[in-house]
Amino acid sequence: MHTLIIYHSDYDHTTQIAKAIKAGVLAAGNDADVVKHELVGDFNIDDLKHADVIIFGAPVHMGSMAWQMKKLLDATANLWMEAALEGKVAAAFVTCGGFGGAGGGAEHSLIGLHSHALEHGMLVIGFPKTLPGFSDAGLQWGLCVRTGNHEGMPTAINDRQLLAARSYGSHVRETAGRILRD
Repeated sequence: MHTLIIYHSDYDHTTQIAKAIKAGVLAAGNDADVVKHELVGDFNIDDLKHADVIIFGAPVHMGSMAWQMKKLLDATANLWMEAALEGKVAAAFVTCGGFGGAGGGAEHSLIGLHSHALEHGMLVIGFPKTLPGFSDAGLQWGLCVRTGNHEGMPTAINDRQLLAARSYGSHVRETAGRILRD
């Protein structure tokens, strides 16, 4: 089973989380490619066709996913016309700063990522509250890692958040394995 982790990262936080998710996927027994999407990157939309599992990730900007990820998702219209992603498994994660105690649009961003996957006919996996790390970086919609303090200033990602990311990666891989069994 081939897993593709596709994400955008501004300040390396989302990259760190993508790598931890990949470690969880690999620990559950899978190959995983981590691809960083940039405006002038090497990512080929057709690579999505070759993955069994696609994990989308983005930082939260002004209450929704980063525009770079939205642009990539909008560029999948031809894949939608072909139904090329139908029946594949999807999952989502975000990093967010937020001001105060809120997530600054994290749920909205996760739901937006799910919406695109569901539009393609993909099967979406969330983050159950029983998984290790849920209390540190979990939402039922997926993984949400807070990367800012209550004043909105950037903070480092901690070991508990990385554990949550690895846990989520393993969960996605294990669940996808049950879903995609022939």
